[in-house]
Amino acid sequence: MRRLVHAVAALLTLLSLAHTLWSGLDGRAVALAFGLLVTVGELTRWSGPESREAAPLAAAGALSYALLGEDAGRATHHGALQVVAVVVAATLVGCVPHVARGQGPTADHLARRVLTAGFAATCFQPLYNQGVFEAWGGPAYVLLLVALLVLTALCDAVLAAALAHSRTGWPFGPLLRDELRAVLGIGTAVCATGVVMALAVAVVGLWALPVFSLPLLLTQVAFRRYAAVRATYRQTIASLARATEIAGYTPAGHARRVAVLSRAVGRELGLSEAELTVLEYAALMHDIGQLSLVDPVPAGATAVLPLAEQRRIALLGGAVVRQTGVAAAVAVVVERQADPYREQPVSARIVRAVNAYEEKVRDAGAGGPLRALEELRLGTGRDYQPEVVESLARVLARNGGVVRERIG
Repeated sequence: MRRLVHAVAALLTLLSLAHTLWSGLDGRAVALAFGLLVTVGELTRWSGPESREAAPLAAAGALSYALLGEDAGRATHHGALQVVAVVVAATLVGCVPHVARGQGPTADHLARRVLTAGFAATCFQPLYNQGVFEAWGGPAYVLLLVALLVLTALCDAVLAAALAHSRTGWPFGPLLRDELRAVLGIGTAVCATGVVMALAVAVVGLWALPVFSLPLLLTQVAFRRYAAVRATYRQTIASLARATEIAGYTPAGHARRVAVLSRAVGRELGLSEAELTVLEYAALMHDIGQLSLVDPVPAGATAVLPLAEQRRIALLGGAVVRQTGVAAAVAVVVERQADPYREQPVSARIVRAVNAYEEKVRDAGAGGPLRALEELRLGTGRDYQPEVVESLARVLARNGGVVRERIG
């Protein structure tokens, strides 16, 4: 799928550049202005972990150019292929500094930009240039642009989910759901800015571009600060989780390994991004209750303790988490990780099974993973949910027993 998307984007790019070079630019001033806007948007591109739309200004500029019908009352005549050519050229120019810093654009980012701009322009420009929309005025014309942008946003969400599914092997459905939720966030601002800029340029000309770009730029700056706060919060939790390792209660790296594997199992089970965040934080802090013990559990292996002792440590851990100011949902997962699985929330079931697997497989030699999974399967009558254990087995099989995902 990923190769197919890249191939279609590359073919469309070559066709658009060849057509534009052969026939020349129509409306050079307009093309230059929108190309400059897309370039600036790419220069301000940000690739933080909280960002799904890395360059919202560039996306809004590309969409507004694709849906542009007039410039200060004068009809434009650029076609869909010229839109793609201008967007591609401007995107590549804006990517140069990122490439120089070793943070170049991924092929997925370029393919999505080309295909979404091409989709919007193909839906609008041919019909507009044939005069189909001449009878559409006022609110009807605005609703037409909004409808086209909604279709474009859906197309982009499907593309993003398909590319992520092909790249990671994670289930397509939850990935598409997360992409559609993201459309309601920064995607709404991008689409609204694209519509407003297209309408404003039609009335007042190209001076509307810097005026209507400013709110989106300020929104991007605010979002980056919010993401920085979230990153600091996550690193604080990761550091707090290491307290058990530093105090000698658990082996080094245990909490991080459980968090990474729990997050992968959560993705396999279709949890949303918000649920995955709670799961990750709970997995990082699942052993923090051991700090209340006078005598440490040997090797921190709580899965082999009597059930009453497991529940006591879990409740102590939940009490500690509540004192740290972390979300209450995280504390609930921590304090219920030792309950029978039929009484647990899904996240607690995952933490319990993954923690047991990590403890059983530790220092068990080459046959440890298979033996640990078999022991978990034998415990599915009461302790471990069968679906969670089988999801864990699929994740391990798909990654060769090694799961890597960034934490903190």
